[in-house]
Amino acid sequence: MLVFPARQRSERGIEARVGLDRAVVDEVHELDVAHAKLNWWRQEVQSACAGQAQHPVMQALKPGLLAYGISADRLLAVIDGCEMDLTQNRYLDRLGLERYAHLVAGVVGEVSAKIFGQSEQATTTYAHKLGLAFQWTNILRDVGEDALRGRIYLPIDDLQKHDVKAHEVLNRIDSERFQSLMKELCAYNHQLYDEALAVLPEADKRHQKPGLMMCSSRNEGFSITMLQSIQHGCPVVSFDCAYGPAELIKDGVNGFLVKPQSVTDLADTVCRVLLDADLHQRLISQCAG
Repeated sequence: MLVFPARQRSERGIEARVGLDRAVVDEVHELDVAHAKLNWWRQEVQSACAGQAQHPVMQALKPGLLAYGISADRLLAVIDGCEMDLTQNRYLDRLGLERYAHLVAGVVGEVSAKIFGQSEQATTTYAHKLGLAFQWTNILRDVGEDALRGRIYLPIDDLQKHDVKAHEVLNRIDSERFQSLMKELCAYNHQLYDEALAVLPEADKRHQKPGLMMCSSRNEGFSITMLQSIQHGCPVVSFDCAYGPAELIKDGVNGFLVKPQSVTDLADTVCRVLLDADLHQRLISQCAG
């Protein structure tokens, strides 16, 4: 979760809204029930945009919809993207995967840019590209977890190029061929981040730059997102959980490690950093990149 010094309420409303869509897709196993739940959310989005929200998340988000010009079609697009997971679990090539990534991540990036503060139209392009980059990070991080759900987001033509079979991915079989595939796709992912940052207008850099990354995972491997955050000057506050955070975070230098499972300590530390401008700037200056 990326925490910004201001406007957190609307952004957290968007995060919660997207999280609820993903929960329907990942946790509801009956297709008819999942479709019905997503259709209910479509109706709730329309109601919220008409000023009649029922669900607490939409009630919290409702003021931000008008304040930041967030239209119903943006939120409905995210639902459409999540619904794709109910009917499609393979993609022929990167271009085919792009529509899915656009709906579940690119659109979220565009909406978030408005909330963070946007004055230039080119910032929409930046936000969309950044959303795609984040989605590729999610895909590469979650190959094993997605395989357990019977999903392979890695494009078929990339698998064929490296002679990696679908059954090997689904059975989580490692090989030199798989490592070669992942290295190429990780390089592509880094390229997407570079392309996004290259088009961010100078006028919007301050508003679009995250102030802090908060990691609330109870169990975290070597986090690509955490590493990239630190490399780009974004300090991290995280639970000191197994196995990755302590390898990347120097406590009190480029972020803070807090007692695992202690949500109160995590929240207090985040607030302390965001409310202490000198501390916040010191942490930023001591991050790499």
